[in-house]
Amino acid sequence: MDAYLIAIAIITAIYVLMALGLNLQYGLTGLVNFGVVGFFCVGAYTTAILSQKGVPQYITFPLAALLAMAFAWPLGLVSIRLREDYFAIVSLGFSEVVRLVATSEGWLTQGVQGIPGIPKMFGTFSGTTQALAVLGLLVVFNLVAIAAMLRIVRSPFGRMIEAIRDNEEAVKALGKDPAGFKIQVLVLGSALTGLAGAAYAHYIGFISPEQFIPLITFQIWMAIIMGGVGRISGALVGAIILMVFLEGSRFLRDVMPFISEVAMASVRLGVVGLALVLFTMYRPQGLMGDFTRK
Repeated sequence: MDAYLIAIAIITAIYVLMALGLNLQYGLTGLVNFGVVGFFCVGAYTTAILSQKGVPQYITFPLAALLAMAFAWPLGLVSIRLREDYFAIVSLGFSEVVRLVATSEGWLTQGVQGIPGIPKMFGTFSGTTQALAVLGLLVVFNLVAIAAMLRIVRSPFGRMIEAIRDNEEAVKALGKDPAGFKIQVLVLGSALTGLAGAAYAHYIGFISPEQFIPLITFQIWMAIIMGGVGRISGALVGAIILMVFLEGSRFLRDVMPFISEVAMASVRLGVVGLALVLFTMYRPQGLMGDFTRK
């Protein structure tokens, strides 16, 4: 049971990193990014490919974040001036292109066969000790990310991106260029997502294109909506709530044994979807949102 709980905590910490990145992009700036899983995939494959060539992890992790940033920059240049709904479609298309490239370019990614044997983090340890070391590292990553976001929020840059979220036309009237700020935010948020992808690859030890489907993106969206859009604490709490629903629903078959294993996957998605609907109806500002608003 201890090993299971630690494993859940590790995946939760990876999701928190992605939720923090999306919260910076959407919660603080208003960027509707439906391509989260694309940057997650870039980070995972970057570290997996380099690790297979013998590059140490202390180099592959920052390179995974940097390459995710590199992918985000041209995407931002091309599409950031589009309306919010069009940018959402473009970002979703980007994530699918990344997944298709990972599937078709077998010379680089080994295609649908995936990349096995990715070195584990803290591979010199074993068992619970190794898992706790991984969890500790991810906690450090999250604490650093939270500290950086708090600093951003309290800075002139943070006030500017919040102004863009609230009234972009007013920002333009003041002579500022919202597009430049949006690109910077897209790049910074994507770095966190790429770092999360690197951590995921090294923790799981095997990646394939089927692991990077759009469902991951919408799970991260569920997390920040349930936790509270625009709240750093909301990204943390939302990811925990999401994981409670995802993992807790695994035990539904104990109370509903008449449902087959195959059908249970749909039931689990239904439970998570119902939770999101209920949050939207009765707590639209999220669990950590403004309690004075209804």
